[in-house]
Amino acid sequence: MPDTALNQDQYTGGTSTPVINLEWPERVASVALGTRMAFGGLSRMFRHPLRSALRIFAGGYLVQRGVTGHCELYTRLGKTTTEPVSININYTFTVNRHRQDVYNFWRRLENLPLFMSHLDNIQVVNARYSHWEAKIPGNIANISWDAEITEDISGSSISWQSIPGSTINNSGKVIFEDTPGEQGTIVKVVISYLPPAGGVGTGIAKLLNPVFEKLVRQDVLSFKDYMETYSTDDRETTADQDTITIVSIETQDDI
Repeated sequence: MPDTALNQDQYTGGTSTPVINLEWPERVASVALGTRMAFGGLSRMFRHPLRSALRIFAGGYLVQRGVTGHCELYTRLGKTTTEPVSININYTFTVNRHRQDVYNFWRRLENLPLFMSHLDNIQVVNARYSHWEAKIPGNIANISWDAEITEDISGSSISWQSIPGSTINNSGKVIFEDTPGEQGTIVKVVISYLPPAGGVGTGIAKLLNPVFEKLVRQDVLSFKDYMETYSTDDRETTADQDTITIVSIETQDDI
């Protein structure tokens, strides 16, 4: 690649190199948009002085952002590299239903939107493939991807992952184990995903991660409640006697 202003190391104050946390597509777009805004402000300077000054200032910031490859907002959100951020969620809880019942319910993937509020719809294509539709926290936008079952052990575990080329890289595994006395089921869930849209998506993921954590907790509670109130027999549930234990919900910057 030719040695241009966009790929040279930039310096601030002549002493230090700023963190490069913008990927190339976003840097180029930032320079292009900033240049357009700055020239637009200059051309209208005498007709709308204040508005034009603001456009020139904003355009200059975008140009600098693209040239240096550094975004201070991303840095404050914890994004200090162009490497993607992997968000990993790991939690365990107990449901007062027999293990096979809990497995059977989860294995019917079209049931998941019944208790997962961030999922709009899951269309099962066949025993292996499915199409997922979800909404970004805050109803900012909808996103969809295709997934495949990579492991399926009846009554014991289910693993899945998005297929190559999907909009979002997602994978997960659910393990079902008997509680002592075999009257309930210990459910262990591990979910990992990479946000879409490269650097932009990474910055958004950092911003929305607390919201996503809240959604996951709510979805866990909803799943437990749904399973313990939905019954094929007349037995009473013991939902009030049980608690959910969240083992960990963490964000990692490396896959």
